[in-house]
Order: sequence, then structure tokens, then C-alpha cells
Amino acid sequence: MFRFQQLHLVQYKNYMFKNFEFKHKVIGICGANGIGKTNILDAIWYLCFTKSYFTAIDGRIAYTPNQGFRIDGKCSINNQAVNAVAILRETGKKEFSVNNDLYTRLSSHIGKMPAVMVAPDDVIIITGGSEERRKMIDTLICQIDETYMQQLMAYNKILLQRNALLKQFSETGFTDNALLHIINTQLITAGSYVYKLRKDFLPAYLERINKHYQQISGSNEQLELSYDTPLDVFNSKSEQDAFELLFAQNHSRDLAMQRTNGGIHKDDIKFLLDGMPFKQIASQGQRKSLLFAIRLTEYELLQEYKGFAPVLLLDDVFEKLDEQRMANLLLDVCVKKQGQVFITDTHKGRLEAHLQNVGCDYEIIELV
Repeated sequence: MFRFQQLHLVQYKNYMFKNFEFKHKVIGICGANGIGKTNILDAIWYLCFTKSYFTAIDGRIAYTPNQGFRIDGKCSINNQAVNAVAILRETGKKEFSVNNDLYTRLSSHIGKMPAVMVAPDDVIIITGGSEERRKMIDTLICQIDETYMQQLMAYNKILLQRNALLKQFSETGFTDNALLHIINTQLITAGSYVYKLRKDFLPAYLERINKHYQQISGSNEQLELSYDTPLDVFNSKSEQDAFELLFAQNHSRDLAMQRTNGGIHKDDIKFLLDGMPFKQIASQGQRKSLLFAIRLTEYELLQEYKGFAPVLLLDDVFEKLDEQRMANLLLDVCVKKQGQVFITDTHKGRLEAHLQNVGCDYEIIELV
């Protein structure tokens, strides 16, 4: 079991100095817009992922710009006390420790404190470009498989080097094929691991998403989800062969366009509803139902792989979901699921009524 018990914020976003205590399974956080409800969820996410969910640059998080911040969270994981601390110094140096052990590599922490977030803007996973869906996949698998994360980081680093090399070839008018072959080999080594794991992992993952969508929406809509990768067209015996064939096919194009046009960085997930692109015909309620289905699937898989439920962070989930969809969702996450749940809402009465109706163990923190 994974539960947060205390959260201490110093100069974090709109909180100059604030302590929170969490004593129940479900924590409702209520207050007006702009008062800091989402910032509490983001601080918890930061302790789980060593970075903000909403703000890419750490220096922009501090209450006073360029003055640093501290997040201190006390929790228990399988009855073991855990104290996670994230610090951004005034110098811009970032420190992260668990039980006073300072990490030398922040990536080593990923997966230790699993979490799933649902936020209003996450609908971009469905309506946005393929990079959003790759990020969705990678955020989940990186919490499950540390090697995947390391190989993905290596791939992205080598990809930048390859693109820089292609640009250099264009500028100098000389193509060093021997050097390009070395870079290709390195890229294939890292990319093959990621490709194979995605190929093995995604079918069951997508099937579960479909099942949750039917439960939340309460309908029999024909939802189709599939893994779309340029590597599959070769039907090769190995991932390495597929990469080599893809690079050979794109060689002239890569040189002409000065970038790598094929690889796992082009993977996508296709969503179809009744045979049509989901994002083109789906209503706001259907899009929100699919988003929740995606997140609940992530939640279940993390629980299975980790042996305990992740923390679930639900930000402003009541918007754009009708009463029945919301009732189905809350019954699932607040009663049937084992993990701790944080929910924000602007209306205390509405949130309390919903939580009472599903009969869960909850508390309300009202921000004023």
C-alpha cells in the first residue's frame, strides 16, 4: 500500500509555507479557481517523478522567481516509512533524496513512487499529435521497466547526434557514410529494445483501455485502438533488421531533409470510433471517457507490476462528464481501487455529495 501522510511546501508555486496532513484514502481538495488546488497535486507528482507535471522549467515553479523551493513528503509504501525531499537551490542546483539518501541520478527514482495524473488538458493525448501519445506510453513503461527508460534516453540522445550529423553533411557537402553507420548501429541498439517492449506491451494495454471505456461510457460503441509504427511494415524476423531496412529506405530522404524520418520517435496510437478517427467525431464526454479509460488502465498495470497501487491524482474531473459517467468513475477509483486518491473541485458540496453516494472513506481539505 502506498499512502501520502504529510506534505510540506516551502516557496512552491503559490505556497510560501504550508503543511498538509492526509488521514484518509480519498482526499478531496476544494476551493476557488487559482487558490492552489492543482499545485498540491503537482507537488505530489514532483515527489514521484522529480519534476512538475505542468511546468517544464524548475526555475518557474518557485513562489519567488529564482529563489528556489522545497517539497517534503512523508508517506508509507508497504508499511515502510518514506520521506522524499525535492529541493531547488537559489543557484539552480536540484537535489532529490529519499530517507536522506541523495540521488546522483534523478532517473533512478522513477518507478519507486508510482503515480497517475488526470488533468483537463490531458485530452491533448487524444486530440494532439503523436508525440503526446508516445509520452503517454513512455511515462507508463518507464515506471515499470528501468532498462526501457535508459534505452529510451540513449535513443533520444543519439537521435539528436544523428540529426546534427545529417545537417553537417548538408552544410559541408560531404557525407561520411562510415560515421553514419556507427551512429545508426548505436541508434538501432537502443531503439530495438524500446520497439520490442512497446510491441509486446501495447496489445494487452490497448485492449484494457477499450474495456474501461465501455464501462465508463456505459455504451457499446465500437472503439478500435492500435499501435502504429513505421517499423512494422517490414515484417522482419528481428527488431534490428526492421531498423536497418527502415534506415536504408529513408537514406536519401534523411540526407535531403537533414533529419531522421523513421524510427520509434514516429510511433503512434490510433483511436477509431465506429471506423472513424476518434478525435474528429467524438463528443467532449466521449473524449473525457477515453482519457479516464487510459489512466485507469495505467493505474491497474502499475499496481500489477509494482505489487501496490499507485497514487491517483484527479484534477478538476467533474467538468464535461455527465452524472452517470462520473458516478461510474468514482465508484471504480474511490471504492473498488485500493490506492490513495486526491480529487480537486471548485464546489465542496458537489464533491461531498458524490463521495457520500459511492460510500468511500474520505476527507475534505478546503482552501480559502
